[in-house]
Amino acid sequence: MITQLHIQVGERKACSYLKQVYFTTPFKVANITEDKTGHELHLMLMSSSPGILDGDVYDMKIELEKNCSLQLHTQAYQRLFNMQMGASQQMTVHIADGASFVFLPHPSVPHEQSIFTSRNNFYIGSNVHFVYGEVLTCGRKLNGEAFLFSKYHSINQVFIDNKLVIKENLLMQPALINVHAIGQLEGYTHQASLIFLHESAEIKKIQTELLELLSAERNIAYGVTLAPVNGLIVRLLGHGAEQLHKLIIKMNTLIEINHKASDKQQEEDLPVAVL
Repeated sequence: MITQLHIQVGERKACSYLKQVYFTTPFKVANITEDKTGHELHLMLMSSSPGILDGDVYDMKIELEKNCSLQLHTQAYQRLFNMQMGASQQMTVHIADGASFVFLPHPSVPHEQSIFTSRNNFYIGSNVHFVYGEVLTCGRKLNGEAFLFSKYHSINQVFIDNKLVIKENLLMQPALINVHAIGQLEGYTHQASLIFLHESAEIKKIQTELLELLSAERNIAYGVTLAPVNGLIVRLLGHGAEQLHKLIIKMNTLIEINHKASDKQQEEDLPVAVL
């Protein structure tokens, strides 16, 4: 099945709104914004399918106009079913100057013999607030299907002014590469990553606070690295999908607190006109 999704978000009177949306089966898009007068738009990406099936092709396009804000949510874990040919998903996101985009989807669960390729391209303008995270499980661990999937390939690329600044290339083929070996997962079963970019953020301060947050968590391994542009890349290893997913949500909350504090400070620093 070839499935398409197109979301366009605009900004009007300091409020972000769903300017245009188009989707085909099994996608649905729901506006779950609680504060309709607020600046941020919250959309939930829903699906009537139990998961991604053999031969499925998902084509997703998201466009954010200047100064608008979108937080995209998912409904449930993304299950990748048993396959012979494989399935793929491509997401292209264009984020105009001054816009904000946050997407922390639920974990992916590759079933036995699943074959899946994901390609995400993010095109970012200037002064953009960008957060993207993902969690990959070993499969249905409690059903005895740990690392029985055939192939999982995820490619994330971030472009600023059409220049490639970040590229993540995760390829897992458990039958060919020992996932427990040194340099691989080394005994862990779940992994997660988070990318945060904002050209005016206090990155060193945020990095320190993220390290403090993660140091209090048990049974994980982690690293917080400075990105080649003003931002951070976080890597997590653990043993549970829910734990890692909650952690990237907590990290985003911490980032949001710093972002709002920085905006407030900038407003207070603005010169006052004397009449």
